[in-house]
Amino acid sequence: MTKLPSLRESILQHLRYSFGKDPEHAILEDWRMAVSYAVRDRITDAWINATHRTYDTGAKRVYYLSMEFLIGRLLEDGIVNLELVDEARAVLAEFGKDYQAVLADEPDAALGNGGLGRLAACFLESLSTLGCPAHGYGIRYEHGLFRQSFVDGRQVEMPEHWLEQRHAWEFERPEVRYRVGFGGHVDTRGETVRWYPAEEVEAEAFDTPVVGWKGRWANTLRLWSGRAIHPFDLDRFNHGDYAGAAQPEALARTISRVLYPDDTTEQGKELRLKQEYFLTCAALRDILRRFNNQFGDLRKLPAKVAIQLNDTHPAIAGPELVRVLHDERGLPFDDALEIAQGCLSYTNHTLLPEALEAWDESLFGRLLPRHIQLIDRIDATHAARNPSRQQSMRADHQVKMGQLSFVMAHKVNGVSALHTDLMKSTVFSELHRLHPDRIVNQTNGVTPRRWLLGCNPRLASLITESIGEAWVDDLDQLTRLEPNVQDAAWLDRYAQVKRDNKVDLANWMARHHGVHVDPDMLFDVQIKRLHEYKRQHLNILETIALWSEIRDNPEAGWTPRLKLFAGKAAPGYFFAKDIIRLINDAAAVINADPVTAPYLKVAFLPNYNVSLAERLVPAADLSEQISTAGKEASGTGNMKFALNGAPTVGTLDGANVEIREHVGAENFFLFGMTAEEVMERRHVDGHAWRAIEADPRLRRALDLIRDGRFSPQDPGRYHGITGNLEGPDYFLVCSDFTDYWRAQREVDAAFADRSRWSRMAAWNTARSGWFSSDRTIRGYMADIWNAQSLIGA
Repeated sequence: MTKLPSLRESILQHLRYSFGKDPEHAILEDWRMAVSYAVRDRITDAWINATHRTYDTGAKRVYYLSMEFLIGRLLEDGIVNLELVDEARAVLAEFGKDYQAVLADEPDAALGNGGLGRLAACFLESLSTLGCPAHGYGIRYEHGLFRQSFVDGRQVEMPEHWLEQRHAWEFERPEVRYRVGFGGHVDTRGETVRWYPAEEVEAEAFDTPVVGWKGRWANTLRLWSGRAIHPFDLDRFNHGDYAGAAQPEALARTISRVLYPDDTTEQGKELRLKQEYFLTCAALRDILRRFNNQFGDLRKLPAKVAIQLNDTHPAIAGPELVRVLHDERGLPFDDALEIAQGCLSYTNHTLLPEALEAWDESLFGRLLPRHIQLIDRIDATHAARNPSRQQSMRADHQVKMGQLSFVMAHKVNGVSALHTDLMKSTVFSELHRLHPDRIVNQTNGVTPRRWLLGCNPRLASLITESIGEAWVDDLDQLTRLEPNVQDAAWLDRYAQVKRDNKVDLANWMARHHGVHVDPDMLFDVQIKRLHEYKRQHLNILETIALWSEIRDNPEAGWTPRLKLFAGKAAPGYFFAKDIIRLINDAAAVINADPVTAPYLKVAFLPNYNVSLAERLVPAADLSEQISTAGKEASGTGNMKFALNGAPTVGTLDGANVEIREHVGAENFFLFGMTAEEVMERRHVDGHAWRAIEADPRLRRALDLIRDGRFSPQDPGRYHGITGNLEGPDYFLVCSDFTDYWRAQREVDAAFADRSRWSRMAAWNTARSGWFSSDRTIRGYMADIWNAQSLIGA
């Protein structure tokens, strides 16, 4: 291996030879790119060495297929994992450049919507830290998730131009291209079946190395970009049809243009299904090419290849792998089916029926005619082997992707203990009865390198000073902090770390958003995708009720509180967008009230992404995890907050259950019904009205919203929300309101006792080590993939 120059020399060389600049004339982007290239050089060595070791040992590889990889900014990740923070700071300071400004110049790659995509990114980093040979496969969305802004409180979506600046981390692979077809017809001649697509595009590979802790291993994130096979029609151009001449390229690029196109239209549904097949087809072609080059015998595929489906989006991998093995490679159908099942495993992320994808069979059959035939054959084979089965993969003129994923996988995992149990008793109850050993649990986790060491350097330094550095890749070491929690002097230092982080956030909000808050207020934070089951409207209802109570009795000794929201609503999810507008409208009224101003502020920060989360998580005092019990599969934001010392106010839902068990019930503010009680309450006639009649605070908050107190120019603006809450209230906001209010007043009392609060926060940090994604990945390696670490091999 060639010895690299020092980091300083590498940066200056890239300024000169990669960007044609000297330090005196380089702009901020030049410095950021030069630092990125210098860091990437060092990652590349680890990456190539890891690839050689994988080939040399013939090791099993893991392939993680996901429509989302919410990787965010990568420069700090690389610097942290290569332990270059001090050196990079010093080099940039020598030239008068601010380290944080250079990091912040990097565009935030918004290639995901929320927890699903951030989990995938954490998993890739943990796979590298653990030295497990792996590839992530996704789509290189040109625009990713939309950029969010507010106009009159309404969410407005704009394209996210993360690729407008040069992207430092990827290696384009023009030699790695695969054709992906759609539509056409199927030709059957005896035992030979061939699909002849009517439309084809190419998937071109772009590789990003993902480095683990201390640079001991690096894996690959391979993202596919859509390309036209014949991108330019010269004849049409010469006849003056300039736009038409480039139409094939434009149509092909549409596939990888935007993450999650609005699927409320038929065109949007078609594009989304195309995206899912585009990702899956290209990934499987690539997997089989690599396997054939090294091993050849397709019957060995399950011994050398583990393919993880991250939710149902890549569920078409099952029939596609069978199609390639059976139609193209000539294996008998039963053998192809067995091999595919031996490779595939499926992570379920939701119990919501609408999130378990189901495609209209006419659309599915038109775009993927051979696959719908194979799904029917897979379904028939499964039914023949399980005569008592009732549920089918085809029902109500739809193709059920959850059923398909389960049947095609040798293991199906939930992402928290509660979620896994509910999978067995609800959405997959029949399949679990037929295959009682298939469902396993792997509770989610987060990487401590980004979500503590990187985003919260003050706390990381205090931890390292207290117990040494071993916690960074062995988060269970945090339990060694427990004696310190009993030390008043250490606890004061811990509390000062939190306050300093809050001062930083307050100053940033004032500079960038004109929001002025006292850092000694309780910072109460709810950041996540907007959805009814996550119940941001429960939070704002309680906020409005609190505002009313403070106005009635401002001298009652209220605990000053900042209510912070952030998150995006899907473009077609109008109810969620109304919740955003209600929060912004309520904030405008509440923040302008001089009576309540010392005690209550509300802010909704726009354009939530990974970088904003990295600001908010270290500064949060209270973590809002208030979903309707039984609806949140796991959550990972809850883990990030607890790790960084924010006690939770939450329901017994998802991984909240396990967080409460680990940090201690006394360090968790529990409220609300259990999942079983939720199911019972839904059968109670008029449950919403009963809850409203029983709680005058709730009634008054709803009246204020319904009567237009927060939308005087449009008094009926929120009748959809109030009507829903007074009527069906499926997510039981009203039924849980009174207990939520009680829990929040317990929060007030605990926060008023600062030493008690600091202990609660510190216990959360000391006892959150179990929620490392390293632990989760070890579980996948042992229980699902049968994969081994090659570090030291």
